[in-house]
Amino acid sequence: MLIRPQARRSSRRRLPVALTLGAGLVVTTALSLCSSIVQAQDKPQYGGTLTTSTVNPTVSALTWDHADWNWKYNQDDGQIYEQLFAADLTKAKRFGGKYTFIADAWLPTDAIRGELAESWEWKEKPLRIEIKLRKGVMFPDKPGVMKARELVADDVVFSYNRLDKSPKRLPQYFDHIEKVEAPDKHTVVFTFKQYNAEWDYRFGWGYYSGIAPKEVSDAGMANWKNANGTGPFLLTDVIQGTSNTYDKNPNYWDKVKIDGAEYKLPFVDKIVYRLIKDESTLLAALRTGKIDLVEAVRWSAVDELKKSAPQLKWSKWLNTRGTFLAMRVDQKPFDDIRVRRALNMAVNKQEIVKSYYNGNADIFGYPQHPDYVGYYEPLDKMPDSVKELYTYNPDKAKKLLAEAGYPKGFSFKVQYFAGNPDHVDVIPLIAAYLEQVGVTMELQPMEYAAYLSAMTTKKHTAGYFMDNGHTNPTTTLRKSFGSGQTWNPSMYADPEFDKKLEAAYAERDETKRQALLKTMTREIIDKAPYIWLPTRYVYTAWWPWVKNYDGELRAGAERPGPIYARIWIDQALKKKMGY
Repeated sequence: MLIRPQARRSSRRRLPVALTLGAGLVVTTALSLCSSIVQAQDKPQYGGTLTTSTVNPTVSALTWDHADWNWKYNQDDGQIYEQLFAADLTKAKRFGGKYTFIADAWLPTDAIRGELAESWEWKEKPLRIEIKLRKGVMFPDKPGVMKARELVADDVVFSYNRLDKSPKRLPQYFDHIEKVEAPDKHTVVFTFKQYNAEWDYRFGWGYYSGIAPKEVSDAGMANWKNANGTGPFLLTDVIQGTSNTYDKNPNYWDKVKIDGAEYKLPFVDKIVYRLIKDESTLLAALRTGKIDLVEAVRWSAVDELKKSAPQLKWSKWLNTRGTFLAMRVDQKPFDDIRVRRALNMAVNKQEIVKSYYNGNADIFGYPQHPDYVGYYEPLDKMPDSVKELYTYNPDKAKKLLAEAGYPKGFSFKVQYFAGNPDHVDVIPLIAAYLEQVGVTMELQPMEYAAYLSAMTTKKHTAGYFMDNGHTNPTTTLRKSFGSGQTWNPSMYADPEFDKKLEAAYAERDETKRQALLKTMTREIIDKAPYIWLPTRYVYTAWWPWVKNYDGELRAGAERPGPIYARIWIDQALKKKMGY
């Protein structure tokens, strides 16, 4: 059964109650995080600027339009455009909860709150969900684009239909939805063709589900100057390749309760994203206090920073992106599983963890992430045929290559992103291992836009080296290995695997769904469409004047906006520390 957030009792207000699909129970979110109890040692302060480097410090905004179906949209637009649901940040570990809110696009069912949705209720015959929107949530006045007005149900319907009709739409993404309607000003009804276990992720808190008004679309959503949403910040400046600037939305609706007092959000006056391609320059900016928060610091820089800037605060987390070299199974020689298995055995993964990462990596962290409790299985629980792929065995690799008709090896082209320091460092190691079994990699470094386009248009080379987000326990398998999927660099296609995916999505019982996905994960690893590589640890660093923060990164799919809205800057402390 799908379970929605558990009940929390209060004599003053009612927070989310459990919802079982088809049970007819209503989920209510009260005043979002207005009703949350946040424990803080310092009194919140208004004002100041939060300068941050996101988890992608080298990549500029790739689009300002959610209909472009781009994965980075929420990182840049998630402060502006809100969604129906978001993370319940009161469930964070620092408040006694279970979650770090680091996963790139996974919100556990008991850690979701309504954002624009005030309540929601499942109904049967036909299967549908009725969502009641918050009243009084406003789009700001935007000269030349729109007058200030209230968000209404038609905005949700418009956003969904615009996304669904986009030529860039991901295949099968909304195939479970029959229609979306607005029976009144504050009610939206999603009618389903069949149940889908990702219903809330796909158009509730997912990568592309920000709610934007028709006026912005008419003005041209691709132009950042037209951006206008109900979120805590307004986009006020973009310097391509250098920075994004967001000013506080003075009429933002949400509030937070801290130590018994209620505060209007957001706290800071401004957020500045710094985009810095040179790693040493980025680290210098952090060390000298020019950046308050760096979300992703490479393991190799941590020891030096702890010495040179000992007052920095730290969070360590296993990367939410897997690293691998995809082999196109629709081309020779990678249509032969013996070749793919051979290349896996030719790479000494244990040595990479020990000698390159200095232990700062996990040999088995993809395609499922260890944070996915109930879905993840460690390597020691896997079949021997899977374990074999993680065991260095160049002799068997040569034997398999000979059996497949390549006793003298072969060469193949590999594209990779030149702006990723780990790609630049790791890929020569992989090339060196493969050379020992007679296989030569012809390397093609690329800038990000061209690199991404090569894959999404299926024009990439036989080898494609990349990091790819886990997303969540179902999407990690669907997007990477489902037939015809956009984010499927190996071009893997198996009708039987697709049927199993469909069965997993249709399964309402989460325990049964977990069992299905474990079986499928074992199967796809064993088929070796990738050279499976270690998953590295990443560090987040911030200065002590960044308050109400403990390393949380996402409150939805790659969306930090609600987290930033709750941060304040202790300006007196910053000054006292000499910055």
